[in-house]
Amino acid sequence: MDNQQALRNEKVGTLLLKYSVPAILAMMVTSLYNTVDRAFIGSIEGVGALAISGLGVTMPLFTILGAFCVAIAVGGSTNISIKLGEGNKEEAERVLGNTFALELSVGILIAIVGLFFLDNILYVFGASNETIPYAREYMSVIIFAAWFNLPGFALNSAIRAEGNPKLAAKMMITSCILNLILDPIFIFVFDMGIRGAAIGTAICQLVICIWSTYYFTKGKSNLKLRIQNIRLEKKYLKLITIIALTPFFFELSAGFIHLVTNRVLKIYGGDLAIGAMTTVTSISLMFLMPVFGLSQGMQTIIAYNYGAKQYDRAKKALSLSIAVATSILTIGFILIRLFPELFVGVFTKNNELMNLAINGISINLISLPTIGISILGPVYFQSIGSAKKSMVLSLLRQVIILIPVILIVPKILGLNGVWMSQPISDIVTMMIIGAFLIKEFKKVSKNEEIIEKIS
Repeated sequence: MDNQQALRNEKVGTLLLKYSVPAILAMMVTSLYNTVDRAFIGSIEGVGALAISGLGVTMPLFTILGAFCVAIAVGGSTNISIKLGEGNKEEAERVLGNTFALELSVGILIAIVGLFFLDNILYVFGASNETIPYAREYMSVIIFAAWFNLPGFALNSAIRAEGNPKLAAKMMITSCILNLILDPIFIFVFDMGIRGAAIGTAICQLVICIWSTYYFTKGKSNLKLRIQNIRLEKKYLKLITIIALTPFFFELSAGFIHLVTNRVLKIYGGDLAIGAMTTVTSISLMFLMPVFGLSQGMQTIIAYNYGAKQYDRAKKALSLSIAVATSILTIGFILIRLFPELFVGVFTKNNELMNLAINGISINLISLPTIGISILGPVYFQSIGSAKKSMVLSLLRQVIILIPVILIVPKILGLNGVWMSQPISDIVTMMIIGAFLIKEFKKVSKNEEIIEKIS
């Protein structure tokens, strides 16, 4: 059974394992890389605490970069899956070419803007005179690498969309393992500090770009990246953009909330509070990354089957994904509650920073088991082409609800109010998205009845 037939006919649970496990493994290795990367940075002698805080300052810019990277890739890969579901390979190849061209163009533009305005941007995002040297050293390398990072990420997503999730995961895992090797070499052996961590990351991004490009030009791919399709065509850019808007605003909102959070943290806790939030965020990502991997596998299955009008299979893929995500996050919640010092100790040995982070993690991650619905629900709507609905639901957790809460609650509770804002937003968001999914499932059931009558 080839990949296209499998997406249409194989058991949904089996498909979810086939497509999600490689993505989950890739995300878990990425999470391990992020953990070790920040642990290395935090252990730089004499400056570890400030270096971690400097890394925290870069998070808004990092997520803005990620917004373009992920959004265009998702817009392209989703349309590729839909076109393949419709049996239109030529259109899928044109989407692939336009996605590559768009990512390359945006990457070059980001590199140019970063070259001239990086310091100004970092000060806006919460840098101080003490933390900006570390933020600048790290982000100048990452920004420069955007011109090959973005198209490489898009092609890796397209590999999964065309039905080869194992290879996509293999590329990500290999890249992350290479990063784990390069980081300590550049940081400690070459004595390059936080800049060394960024150089290690950039080299691995280049490896992904070269490997993915080779696969779609000289490799055994179903789709081909053809020179005549590497262009910006209005028709395909519109298709990509409509789907891309949801993940773009989702990622952009994460950057915006990092900006707002950094400013509030600076008011109520100073530079070290920003470092504590970076630590808390890193710990949460250990358990959220597998859920993001699950969403990637789920997305291909839902998009293909919805394009093939097999609505029940799309619905079942979401239901199974939510059950698995909730289980993963519940396990994470229990482990964090039992061993907070162990998790925080990975990132810092500074007593003040450790105490701030332990207090933050006990409050900030209390809603961790509920987040699966908030992540996967919008991805479902995105995968079936309901871009506007998906965009609004994606913005709930990180913008529409969270920003008012984080601006009001700390005025009453101080620094604890900053930690408490995310759980409040998570619980309210979960309830709203749950209601939308129930309504959508009722609509899907009616569509299935209509199709049966026509049949």
